Amino acid sequence: MADGDALKVAMVGAGYFSQFHVEAWGRMPRVNLGGVCDRNIETARATGAPAFDDLEAMLAAVSPDILDVVVPPVAHAETLRVAFAHGVETVICQKPFCRTFGEAEIIVAEAEEAGVTLVVHENFRFQPWFRFIKSVLETGDLGELQQISFRLRPGDGQGPRAYLDRQPYFQKMERLLIHETAVHFIDTYRYLLGDPVAVYADLRRLNPVIAGEDAGFFIMDHPDGVRSLFDGNRHIDHIAVNTRWTMGEALVEGTKGVLELRGDGTVWKREFGSLERSLAFTPTTEGFAGDCVYALQEHVVAGVLDGAPFENLAEDYLTVVAIEEAVYRSDAEGCKLTL
Repeated sequence: MADGDALKVAMVGAGYFSQFHVEAWGRMPRVNLGGVCDRNIETARATGAPAFDDLEAMLAAVSPDILDVVVPPVAHAETLRVAFAHGVETVICQKPFCRTFGEAEIIVAEAEEAGVTLVVHENFRFQPWFRFIKSVLETGDLGELQQISFRLRPGDGQGPRAYLDRQPYFQKMERLLIHETAVHFIDTYRYLLGDPVAVYADLRRLNPVIAGEDAGFFIMDHPDGVRSLFDGNRHIDHIAVNTRWTMGEALVEGTKGVLELRGDGTVWKREFGSLERSLAFTPTTEGFAGDCVYALQEHVVAGVLDGAPFENLAEDYLTVVAIEEAVYRSDAEGCKLTL
């Protein structure tokens, strides 16, 4: 496809994580990244794309088909409203989506009124190991599925400098482990198991220099009696060259067998009653965390150009935000909540 036929993409936000967005857009033949905006113009220039320090000026200059919003949640509502006002037809917004459920609900309504396709950049469900696990679950090879558990162990939460070298705003987030990180797994569990019907949570803060929680767990009940467990502790690591590649380890357990996700992204299978494991899946080593940023962005491009159905439309993603709120409420009230 010639550059003149490519989708025009613009991006706002050039912080730490934006590097993975820029790199992924650069590998897509049907996309032209026409501009990056950041309050710090030098940070925007460092991406290699045409740089702006004013969002409205960039939108006027680029007239993007897609705006990629890569700013913290505190800036989501204001940024998205500028995009809606400028008539951008498709917007991708990084997670966590807005600051609260109420704010997210208002933004979704405003996007619908403006006729904007709003997609949440929730990329963990696009990690290839979870796509593989989903395909195995659909075959029934594991028998009657009973539970999925994930142990989040990135090992980046210890000491007074926790998070400062990468995403320093983490230290000031009043809600950290669930709002910023575990929301990935709320969405992924929905993708794998369907919407939960109940949740119980117990959260805590281990590092006194941060404002929010950095450890804890929640259990969710899903249809057909299946349960999901999230066990997170940002102080502890797991066996991996890059502990952020999978962020931890998972078990998918059924009556006929078990899948085991390891820290390198490989998935191993063990038959019920067997002492032997076999390698079932090996992921790409390209991009971020199984190249899930590329996979999500290419998914949106296919939706725009080919009419493929979108995953993670913001209207549907409100369910994830509502479950997140229920996790915090369960912790505060010390009880299991029906959803």
